[in-house]
Amino acid sequence: MNNTLKQIFRFIIVGGIATVIDFALLYIFKEFLNFNIILSNTLAFTISVIYNYIASIKWVFDVSENRNYKIQFIIFIILSILGLIINSSILYVFSKFLGIYYLLSKVLATIVVMIYNFITRKMFLEKK
Repeated sequence: MNNTLKQIFRFIIVGGIATVIDFALLYIFKEFLNFNIILSNTLAFTISVIYNYIASIKWVFDVSENRNYKIQFIIFIILSILGLIINSSILYVFSKFLGIYYLLSKVLATIVVMIYNFITRKMFLEKK
């Protein structure tokens, strides 16, 4: 259990940095480059996922050195794409249909996806 608590702590730090990257880039793409919200979210999310992958396998999860990094990255990307779909769906519904400011909608989406990310990454990336 102690290892899991340590992982959660590290996951929160890595996730916090990834979230800052995600939110900052979302704001830049939407407000300064005038991209639509879904494109802005997709680009920001993708860039933050790349950072998150590197930090997660290096510092958060106990990833086997014997595992194939290409397979690990593919699994991480598939899980992240599912997370992006969840994230974008929540963002779209909350901002477009419920009229909630897009950055507040993004906070709610991020909380849901953060829980999903920890559970799925722990299940699929850690050595058994």
